[in-house]
Amino acid sequence: MKALVLNAQWDPRPDYPLSDWERETGKAISGYQVWRYPTLEVKEVETPTIKPDQVLIKVKACGVCGSDIHFYETDEDGYILYPGLTRFPTTTGHEFSGQVVEVGSAVQDLKVGDMVTAEEMIWCGYCTPCRNGFPNHCANLEEIGFTIPGAFAEYIAVGAKYCWKLNALLDRYGDEEKVYEAGALCEPSSVAYNTIFVRAGGFRPGAYVAVYGVGPIGLAAIAECKAAGAAKIIAFEVSAPRLELARKMGADYAFNPKEVTPHEVVMELTEGQGADLHVEAAGVPPLTIPEMEQSLAINAKIAVVGRAAQRVNMYLEMLQVRRSQVFGSQGHSGHAIFPSVIRLMASGLLDMTPIITSRYNLDGVVEAIIKSGDRTDGKIMVKP
Repeated sequence: MKALVLNAQWDPRPDYPLSDWERETGKAISGYQVWRYPTLEVKEVETPTIKPDQVLIKVKACGVCGSDIHFYETDEDGYILYPGLTRFPTTTGHEFSGQVVEVGSAVQDLKVGDMVTAEEMIWCGYCTPCRNGFPNHCANLEEIGFTIPGAFAEYIAVGAKYCWKLNALLDRYGDEEKVYEAGALCEPSSVAYNTIFVRAGGFRPGAYVAVYGVGPIGLAAIAECKAAGAAKIIAFEVSAPRLELARKMGADYAFNPKEVTPHEVVMELTEGQGADLHVEAAGVPPLTIPEMEQSLAINAKIAVVGRAAQRVNMYLEMLQVRRSQVFGSQGHSGHAIFPSVIRLMASGLLDMTPIITSRYNLDGVVEAIIKSGDRTDGKIMVKP
């Protein structure tokens, strides 16, 4: 089968203290500290063979994520920009949907023909974090498209326990192609849902929300906050096409932060009260956090989902006097997140398909990733 394979050179930075675990597993905890000179190539690989607890999925749609761009882009020394868990070579792609074409002997709740999406976080279920209810922080975590083969491919093998049926979306969209595209958007939508409603604990209807960065995660955050009853949603983004998408997905106001001072705008639009929830989806906390600090409502929350390998100065006194909190968020598993997102889609309260701005076939996936680097698209969808 065809697949997009990413390879890179294992070359830890001279000042990076490589752990024994990293040496033993070949996995880098901080990818940008270890992997150098990445290459991407669509090539022929073996079609995966499933284990008894797995299903084989014919991939119908797979979205290009910011992490896919950060695998491809490098710093001046040739190191990848992605800061997280990685092991190469592997097939990339993790925001996907498809049709079950083969079922393992131990699988009971899926059958051939089912339309499914799947979690990207492959949690073990038996380590201490998993047993304590924190699957996104699994001690034995594997990640589809990061450490194990992903979905920029014709087929992918996935454990049945990570799959979620999309059949309920067929009544909503009435077209299988549309269902698969919506299904491929469940993963980024679930990342946003985890950030806002699980990690940060959500908000009461009528709250004011500020979203910094409206790539796919930020756009999903806007749509979900609108569905949850936010009174005003204020978005900040440097890309003009993405500002238009922000408005389309439910932002009441959308600004280029290079043209305005965000905290002043937030304070003006909230009549001096500040925003109750601030979402950092831009991945530039040295720029966004100071703006959030100056526009915190009493009892406000800052939810950080954008990835950035940077330290940030924070004025903790501001958090104290404004009774405010900061929440870090990673992943999308557990806590009924995936089924909740699918239900929202099936109900019509959440429709993420308008953010799809480009479509490519598998042969064009490298071009799609390069195009994503422009940060002008909402979601680029690859359809093998």
